[in-house]
Amino acid sequence: MLSLINLAWLKLSVRRVRLLFLPGLQVDFVDRDVAIGQVVEWGERSTRYPVVIFGPEGCGKTAFLRQAAEVLREFGYDVIYVDVAHMNFIAHTDVNEVVKKLIEVVSEVSGVAQIKLANLAINIIKELLSRWGRKRVAILVDEAFQAIGVEKAGLYVKSLLNLIEYPPSDYERIVAIAATSEGLSREEIGRHRWSIIMPMWNMPKEGFRQLYDKVPGQKPPFEDVWRLTGGNPDMLSKLYLANWDSDAVVTWLIREKKLTPDFVVKWRDWLGRVINDPEALWSPDAPEELIRQLMAKNLIVYNIYERKQVFWIDQSPPEKDSELGIGKNVAWQTPIHREAVKRALEETK
Repeated sequence: MLSLINLAWLKLSVRRVRLLFLPGLQVDFVDRDVAIGQVVEWGERSTRYPVVIFGPEGCGKTAFLRQAAEVLREFGYDVIYVDVAHMNFIAHTDVNEVVKKLIEVVSEVSGVAQIKLANLAINIIKELLSRWGRKRVAILVDEAFQAIGVEKAGLYVKSLLNLIEYPPSDYERIVAIAATSEGLSREEIGRHRWSIIMPMWNMPKEGFRQLYDKVPGQKPPFEDVWRLTGGNPDMLSKLYLANWDSDAVVTWLIREKKLTPDFVVKWRDWLGRVINDPEALWSPDAPEELIRQLMAKNLIVYNIYERKQVFWIDQSPPEKDSELGIGKNVAWQTPIHREAVKRALEETK
């Protein structure tokens, strides 16, 4: 782990990428100094296994991968980043043919374009090594598993591992990172020993304050926004777009997560318990079907890692925070996710 002195140096020296946060508002990547230090370490020694990052929807995984691409570029890597869900890419390379191939795929409108983009990223890394003789390459893949199918997530990670273990030619360093919001993807990938799975949580409070300060116009007090979002950048943007109407965001979540009367009635007793304490799902009698559904709907994070830095990307959450809905082993992705379930319960008598 990098020393505090080196982290302070990194904070000053690494160029922060600019990201579109709100319509008409771009912001510099803020905070996450520990995570940047981790990328630097990977850049210095490679990733022995692909690193698979999971965490709450909207916690900042995409922003982190874009910042990681910039850090690795500064380390002399040819970097290919693909956002499969949104058909987007970043290519830090001077090989024009690579850029042309990526542009062609992201321009497609076919139903298989996302799968093609995910596979193309791997093939491009192979070509950079074998055909173009590059010695430092990095592949960063964002939200590929939903596109290729959860059942194939493990095989995709195995393909990333093959780049490291069975490259088409000699190399100096390879960094391979993939990110997902889906708890079921993590479960499938975890069945194999083909990767290192690391969680990322919502932003820590002071880092989130920096982002909050960049939001224009009148807004609720910071502490109120913190208690609603738990530091989730995407929820901050949704609140802003809803003119800070948290009820509207809750209503949207109920629809988005399909919190239907059938679902609520079936699990009413257990949902009432989980609203008060998510750790109830860690009890031996907690229904596995409900746990899987809550994970599939991206409402909770289940089986949270120990709060040791070695296991986490950036800072870990507290072991318990009743206000934010965080338990030792289970947590609501954000307090607003908990509020959506609570409202659905109240409206379904």
